Formats: sequence, structure tokens, C-alpha cells
Amino acid sequence: MIARDIATLLPELILAGYAMAALLWGVFAGRFRAAPVLIWMTALVFAGLAAWIGFSPEGTRTAFGGAFTDDAFARFSKVVILGASALTLLISRDFLEREKILKFEFPLLAAFAVLGMMIMVSASDLMVLYMGLELQSLSLYVLAAFHRNDLRSTEAGIKYFVLGALSSGLLLFGASLTYGYSGTTLFSGIAEAAGGSTPFGLLYGLVFILVGLAFKISAAPFHMWVPDVYEGAPTPVTAFFSTAPKIAAIGLFARLLIEAFAVASADWQLILAILAVSSMFLGAIAAIGQRNIKRLMAYSSIAHMGFALMGLAAGTPDGIRAMLVYMVIYVVMNLGTFAFILAMRRDGWAVTDIDALSMYSRQAPARALALLVLMFSLAGIVPMVGFFAKFYVFLAAVESGLILLAIAGGIASVIGAFYYLRIVYYMYFGEPTDPLDNRMPATGFGVMLASAAIMVIGAINLFNLVEFADVAASALFS
Repeated sequence: MIARDIATLLPELILAGYAMAALLWGVFAGRFRAAPVLIWMTALVFAGLAAWIGFSPEGTRTAFGGAFTDDAFARFSKVVILGASALTLLISRDFLEREKILKFEFPLLAAFAVLGMMIMVSASDLMVLYMGLELQSLSLYVLAAFHRNDLRSTEAGIKYFVLGALSSGLLLFGASLTYGYSGTTLFSGIAEAAGGSTPFGLLYGLVFILVGLAFKISAAPFHMWVPDVYEGAPTPVTAFFSTAPKIAAIGLFARLLIEAFAVASADWQLILAILAVSSMFLGAIAAIGQRNIKRLMAYSSIAHMGFALMGLAAGTPDGIRAMLVYMVIYVVMNLGTFAFILAMRRDGWAVTDIDALSMYSRQAPARALALLVLMFSLAGIVPMVGFFAKFYVFLAAVESGLILLAIAGGIASVIGAFYYLRIVYYMYFGEPTDPLDNRMPATGFGVMLASAAIMVIGAINLFNLVEFADVAASALFS
């Protein structure tokens, strides 16, 4: 039994072993000397684990009495998490070196955070869920404040820690209520205890858990930490926040609701619909007045989480499939966009003001065109892949009878298109200003071009993404 459990948990154990061994090596080798090597080594470990998990045998395997599940849904989520984290590390190195904060702790904190994310998407038990969530959160708190000599970074870390601790407390309180009424922490046991209808006490616990998880995915009205943390944290950390942790949190959200509280779908469907509408409209409207591109991307992430929640609110295999497709496309778009933001500099200093992009198309036509494609895709404009991402979640909502939610999403999408198109306007029609530095690291340029190319080519062929997402969603309902 123990051998089978360990085999099921082997990728997580390998990542944990690597992170601890690399931590010891970094301490003895020296903080700054070990950092460049560990950036590449950690990215390679992430890529290797993603390939291993992606090509692992099909089927569902459980460990530790059903508390940990390795199924198609978990494997799909882990591959995206590991791939996004590897690319984020690679595009971050140049920025960290220029800001003189490239220390070996950065990739290792990312590794521990990714380990927590991998546990989150496989958690089928409230205790395992909390362990994975806290391992991720504690690592991200430190990363937010990683630039210790920058007051904004320190402030971001404190705000994230305080509000993150609040959300963890709410989630833990909900988990304790759920355990008290069901007598078990296993998702399968909770579903069995609920029977044909959900007792009021169990529903009460579910509400607190949903509030705690809404903080983690930055859904309105529990989004208050996002703009300040995105702006204050070092830009590589912001890029990391906007990709892999979103996949982990929404994956955990889906597994908890489908496996443990499926009988209460009518109740949590309404809650998710309210969260989705609030997030879409708040993100779309609040971003209009932003002049800082990192704050703009913060509100953009809030809005996009609303669209993803629309697929989850459908509560069907098609809805989960749409949510997974949406999240993968969102992560690819964000990777390309942040690869560009990381290279925004003037006279060697990092720049985040949108006005700095005025007439950027004359200075760097290829990069401006790539950013145009990414902005169009984020806005959901035909024929970019971002349009098809929204199409899938809208279709899932309509098929589930959530027609008003789909209409609200369409209106929010039109409003949100303004601030994406404004960036394009500045690049091609703005008033000339002092040019940005023309240097962009090869890794960042490659990620940006690849992301933009996927947004165009994916309109013809989504690289079997829909089929993979369909298999993952079906596993969650099996």
C-alpha cells in the first residue's frame, strides 16, 4: 500500500527532494553564484516533470486512502502549471539580474510554490487541500516581498500576507464546519454524508470555503489585494502570480465543488454566477482608469477569472472543459504579455507607464505587432484564440441555462476591450515620446513571439487542446 502511494506521489516527491537539495547547495555555493544555475536547473526540472506527467499512463490512481488523486484532470493541470512556471523563470532572469535581486532563493521559492500547486489540484481531502494551499501561499508571500530594498515590494508582501492569512482562516473555518457536519475530511465522504440534499450546516461550511478560495483566485469582491500586490511586487513575481497559481486555484475550486458538493450545485452555481459577474464588471470598469500596466494587468486578471468562473458555474463536463481551455489560453496570453513588460526599460530603469508605449511601433515594429496580437486576443477579438476561449465558456453557460450570465459576460467583454485597444492606440497613433530601450532578451522575445503566433495559428488548430481538456473534465465526473 505504501509503495503504491509513493509511486502515485512520485513527481511531487521528486520536486520536493530537488528543492531541498538545491537549497542546501545554494547555501554552500553562495547566494549570487548559485542563482543563475538554479534558474536554469529549476526550469529544466519543471519541464522534465511536465513531460513525465504528460506521458504517464492513463487512468485514475489514488493514494493515502483517497486523500490524493492522480487522474486526467490533475495531470492536465500539473502540465500547465509546470510549463507556465518554467517559462516564467526563464523570462525573469534578465530582469532579476538588472535589478540585482537574482538570488538562489527565487527559483527555489517558485519550486516550493509549484509543489503546493501540484498538491492542490490532486487534493481530494480537506487537510491535503489546506496543506497544498498553504505551501503555495507561504512561498508566494515571500516572493511578493522579494525586493527587500523596495518599499513597494515590502508593502505588497505585507498586504498579501495579511489578506492571505484572512482568506486561509475563512477557508479553514469552513473546512472545520464541513468536517463537523460530515464527520470526514475526504471529498467522497462529504458527498456521501450530504446524501440527496445538503444540510444547512454543511452549506454554511461550503460558503466559507468558497469565500476563502475566491480570495485565492482574485475574484471580486475578494480582489482587494490584487492591484497593489501586482504593482508592488517585482515584475517577474507578478508574471508568476498571473499564471500558474491561477490554474492551481481554479483547479482546486473545480475538484472541491464537483467531487464533494455536487449535490449542492444549485446553491454554489448561484454563488459562482455572482462572483463571475462581479469580477467581470469590476475588472473591466476599474482597468479603464489605470495608467500603470501592471495594475491594468491586475484588473485584467480579475475580469478573466470571472470568465473562467462562468465555465465552472455551468457545473457540467462541457463547462469544466471550457474553463480549462480558457485558463490555458489565458496563461499563454499572459506569458507573452509579461515577457514584453519585463523588457520595458528607459535608460536602464524599469518602466510601467502605459504612456511610454507611444509610437512604439516605429521603434520596434515586430514587438509592437506581437503585442497587438496579444492585446486583441486578451480582448477576445475575432479571429484571435482569445475569442474562442470566451466562446467556449459562453456556450457552456447558455447550454446550462445561465443565459443572463452569458449576456453579462458579453457586455463586460465589450467594456474590457477598451483598455486593451488603448494600448494598441498608443503604440500606433500616440504622441511621440522618449523611446524605450531597444534591448529585449532572446528568451523573452522568443516567448512573446511564440505566444503571439499561437494566438493566430490556434484559430485554425488549437493543437488538440479541446480534446485534452475534454478528457480531463470527464475524469472529474467519472
